[in-house]
Amino acid sequence: MQVAYQTGVTSDTYVKQRAWQKASLQQCPLHPQGGCGLARHGTYCRSTVPGVRVARWYCRKAKTTISLLPSFLAARLAGTLDEVEEAVAASEGTLPLEVVAGQLRPDIELPGALRWLRRRRNAVSVALLAAVTLVPALGGCDLSIKAVRDRLGTTSALVELRRLCSGQLAQMAAPIGFAHHRPRRDDRAESFQHKTGADPPS
Repeated sequence: MQVAYQTGVTSDTYVKQRAWQKASLQQCPLHPQGGCGLARHGTYCRSTVPGVRVARWYCRKAKTTISLLPSFLAARLAGTLDEVEEAVAASEGTLPLEVVAGQLRPDIELPGALRWLRRRRNAVSVALLAAVTLVPALGGCDLSIKAVRDRLGTTSALVELRRLCSGQLAQMAAPIGFAHHRPRRDDRAESFQHKTGADPPS
């Protein structure tokens, strides 16, 4: 389980200050009344952001760990929110996605780069849709990074949205919030799916 740690600093400052050592969780998000045996449970690193460590707690009653994710880190995607934002913003221009993906990820082959970029575009699109309905200042705003940046007056729109939607992050999809985004399943199509094995007798 993840909860936001509003650090108000960049990743570089977070690492220099070793801010994970100062992180504190006042109450268990699952048992705010207490009595669940909440205890600090060390840290773990995010390899895609060198030097960053995430403080973690353990709830004995729920048998689950709770991570304090720094406000600049993307949830369920590698890297920072600013890095995700820049990738999506680059894809909103006039260049074909194949060109943008190749420029952003020259270290991997084009099909992998396209999957990498589309994963970020799809996740941010879902998150922006939720944010526009939750943040009054975004009423009627287009679902694009450029439009949200202009409306909020910031170059770090996703970080700012995490702050503005702090009370709803458990229900918001990644990379801003911490909920899983599951595509809708077509039950009608699924009903025609054959089971494994030979066809039944006619």
